[in-house]
Amino acid sequence: MFSWLTERRRARLLQSPFPSSWRDVLHRNVSAYRRLDDDEQTRLRELVQVFIEEKRWEGCGGLVLTDEHRVTIAGAACLLLLGRGHDLMHDVESILVYPSTVILPPPAASTFDGRPRVVEEGVAALGVAHRRGPVVLAWDAVVHGARNAEDGRNVVIHEMAHKIDFLDGDADGTPPLEGRGARQQWAAVCSEAFFAVQRGELPLLRDYAGTNEAEFFAVASEVFFEQPEQLARRAPALYGVLRDFYHLDLAARAAREP
Repeated sequence: MFSWLTERRRARLLQSPFPSSWRDVLHRNVSAYRRLDDDEQTRLRELVQVFIEEKRWEGCGGLVLTDEHRVTIAGAACLLLLGRGHDLMHDVESILVYPSTVILPPPAASTFDGRPRVVEEGVAALGVAHRRGPVVLAWDAVVHGARNAEDGRNVVIHEMAHKIDFLDGDADGTPPLEGRGARQQWAAVCSEAFFAVQRGELPLLRDYAGTNEAEFFAVASEVFFEQPEQLARRAPALYGVLRDFYHLDLAARAAREP
């Protein structure tokens, strides 16, 4: 019943036309949007409308939040949903946006507060994802990553990948997968690529991917969406498991383009 009501509410929301000013923001700030075909652009706009409506947004550190902030962040985040759907962002409830680099103070944790963190508190961060908590983003890093869709760096994709990783428990570099076979294949392929990064044999994924399994998945997701052709050439097995998970074959589509 809840699912039916959610879909009905979303359908009513999508009856409203996508604002032209929002479309301008996507063209200006989300360069990956310009690389999509007409059907994919339509799909992304629909995802953005729902994403903006369903998430809680807050400007922090003196930032006055505007539609440009929301549409830019939603446009980058919804790239991960193009082949899937909103359930993949179920753990994303609120998004806090700061003007620039965030210094995360150590919170006063209670004895029962065992929530895992992907980034240690007390350090400078461009973004952080908390399990069952907010996504924190630095706006200048968001714009820099979204406007350059070919450098393999996008803080929104990175942090949203962490939230996907949280869906089946701790951030362990393995998102929800269907079946034992898929999990075994994921473990075999990603383990090999992870150690290749640590040995310096897969430079397409920056060194940070070798920090731990969670960061590996987040960085690999950035590269999958921003440099799919290069990833398919240099690490075809890794590209394959990401393609199967996100239900998108971006490298094949790019190869068909003139």
